Amino acid sequence: MEPYKRFVERILNQGQHVLGQLLRRSEQGTNKRAYVVAIVVVFIILLPYTLFVRPPQDFPAGALIEVREGMSLSEIAELLRSEGVVRSSFVLRATIFLTGNQRNVHFGDYLFNKPRNVFYVARAIAKGEYGLEPMRIRVSEGATVREMAELFSEKFQRFNTERFIRAAEPMEGYLFPDTYFFLPNANDDLVLRTLRQSFDAHIATLEEEIAEFGKPLEDVVIMASLLEREAHNARDRRLIAGVLWRRLSQNMLLQVDAAFLYSLGKGTFDLTKADLSDSDDPYNTYVHKGLPPGPIGSPSLDAILAAITPIDNGYIFYLADKNGITHYCETYACHL
Repeated sequence: MEPYKRFVERILNQGQHVLGQLLRRSEQGTNKRAYVVAIVVVFIILLPYTLFVRPPQDFPAGALIEVREGMSLSEIAELLRSEGVVRSSFVLRATIFLTGNQRNVHFGDYLFNKPRNVFYVARAIAKGEYGLEPMRIRVSEGATVREMAELFSEKFQRFNTERFIRAAEPMEGYLFPDTYFFLPNANDDLVLRTLRQSFDAHIATLEEEIAEFGKPLEDVVIMASLLEREAHNARDRRLIAGVLWRRLSQNMLLQVDAAFLYSLGKGTFDLTKADLSDSDDPYNTYVHKGLPPGPIGSPSLDAILAAITPIDNGYIFYLADKNGITHYCETYACHL
């Protein structure tokens, strides 16, 4: 690649030198035809570059290009031409042949972050310079499967949103919120497996504590998902956990507003009386006793810890005001 590129650059430099001499002669009046000849030289020098070397006008910067295993060099060159990466499949093949790399092409996904000329493309194919840099993705605490699907679909071209949702919905709450690094060619299956494996790895660190707490993991995760939405600091989460576990033990309604955010997309101050009395909503904890049928999002490790280390101060009621301050009471009269 480099010898051929240097050869072409040498031709261009020599042409530029000749062109400079012709232009100087034209200015000095020593050659009446020098200007015309100069134009012809420019045309001869630039035409091959314009037609074959420089990037196409519609170069697919940022797009993934898959060179499938088993493709011949001719097929690869034609693929890159049809995708708008190079202007001429012949010139790409010739460039690779001249550098002796016709048997060294690398298969896989390529990403060119900006328009590149045929020399760069040929070198990338020959050396396996895929251009895939890890992308940093933050999955927020409390995120739902659908929110994750929206996040990843905006980042990855190979991410199938509908397929991810179908596969992930049964795992709601079990996809760990964290910072992840994925290559640009990540697909929905890889994302799902990575998030679930992260959850399993984190939950394994609390295996003894969860077993000692004595409640099923399913209940712990559901409770933690409620706490994630209901409070924003560790102490309030533990206090609210104490309230909710106590209410469950006394067969009381949980009356957790955060569950409506999951089922209806409404926050506390947007709820109507009809919402609060809707028995068709399985997540309506104002009507249905016990925990909701499933998690309402992916809880953080802190929320899971709060669920298994509740602070039981005898409180049965709590209320968060518009300033985010949570107030606790032991009696309904106090709560009012």
